[in-house]
This record gives sequence, C-alpha cells and structure tokens, in this order.
Amino acid sequence: MKATIDRIEGGLAVLLIGEDGRTRVNVPLILLPKSCKEGDILDITIVRNEKATRETKEQVSSLIEKLKKKG
Repeated sequence: MKATIDRIEGGLAVLLIGEDGRTRVNVPLILLPKSCKEGDILDITIVRNEKATRETKEQVSSLIEKLKKKG
C-alpha cells in the first residue's frame, strides 16, 4: 500500500493512503524513518502476526479456565 506524507503536525505525520489519497491517517513520527519529510511516498505493509494471535488466545483461554475453577 502506498501513502504520501501530506504534512507534519507536531509529533504526527498526516498520511494520505491509497491511489486516490482520500483516506487520511495520523501516524506518530517515531514510527517513520527519521529522514521522512512532507511529500515523501511510503510503502506500507501490514502483516497479521499469527503466532502472537494464537499465543494471546491461549493465554486468555487459560485465564478463563482458571476463573471458572475458582468460581
């Protein structure tokens, strides 16, 4: 996915997302490469972390079971 840095306001970068640029997203500057500036084009990739999702579900299930046994 492509995004354009529209402007920087304080500690946030306002990104225009997609080909049409109609979707705006505020992103903390700390999450972007230090050299980024207004007008830069960014490639954004979001990946689902299946391992972390599974581990979290297992932890929650374990806690629920412990609570059921106490009740």
